[in-house]
Amino acid sequence: MISASTLFAKFGAVCRMVKIEHSIFALPFAYLGQFIAAGGIPSLKPFLLLTVAMVAIRSVAMAFNRVIDLPFDSKNPRTQQRPLVTGEITPMQTWFFIAVMAAIFVVACFFINELSFMLSPVALFVAVFYSLLKRFTWLCHFWLGAVLALSPLAGWISVDPQFTVPAVLFAWGILFWVAGFDIIYSCQDMGYDRTAGLHSVPAHFGLESALVISSFCHVVTAIMFLMGGWAAGLGWAYFAVWAVVSGVLFWEHCIISADDMSRVNMAFFTMNGFISVLLFAGALAGIFY
Repeated sequence: MISASTLFAKFGAVCRMVKIEHSIFALPFAYLGQFIAAGGIPSLKPFLLLTVAMVAIRSVAMAFNRVIDLPFDSKNPRTQQRPLVTGEITPMQTWFFIAVMAAIFVVACFFINELSFMLSPVALFVAVFYSLLKRFTWLCHFWLGAVLALSPLAGWISVDPQFTVPAVLFAWGILFWVAGFDIIYSCQDMGYDRTAGLHSVPAHFGLESALVISSFCHVVTAIMFLMGGWAAGLGWAYFAVWAVVSGVLFWEHCIISADDMSRVNMAFFTMNGFISVLLFAGALAGIFY
């Protein structure tokens, strides 16, 4: 019989494997779509179901990525402490976890509404296919962006089962936002990616060009977030927050350069987590003011 301490250790390892804290990137945007579609605070049922669905599909995507990339992670100095590499979790346990989370996601979508349920296989495919793209194309960053771009669409559909202009504009903004910061993050692995035959924007274009492309992505992000707020009819408070978010994106590119990437983790996680929460808060304020 497995002891409680062993189960707790496994649970902690799973949380580290899927980086549960990174849910902060996607959840606020799902809530943004849901709250705007509801014109305020949604009812408890779609809110809870959306939360479960988002955490489940993100867990599927991360766990699939880790188990598929195990041969690469075991050789990359930056990733050799990941639970699958150290043996804290086995591949078989990971596949079981993926199956359970996928089932939870589909069931949650079933109880949200018919359109969510019909689209659940598509969402799962989009989420897991990203992990294979780095083997073939440097466009993998943009596919990852498309995965998180499903967030405001999912949130909107959970309340109003249709595709709308505001939700699509926010989705495009998120696609370029994620692609931009993922390009920055992947700069750490440029040398290894080239050695291993993996594809990324830094490995393909070089460090300086990668940072330029990342900057362009975040300019597009700011434009899409501006248009999304306008199309949704949000109030002045949203646009005040949008200006702050745009400033944070600009600052993100000021603290790193091709000559100094020492603050890449700050640019990747701290500042981008702040952006997602702040924009959601701005959307809330824009609904009521």
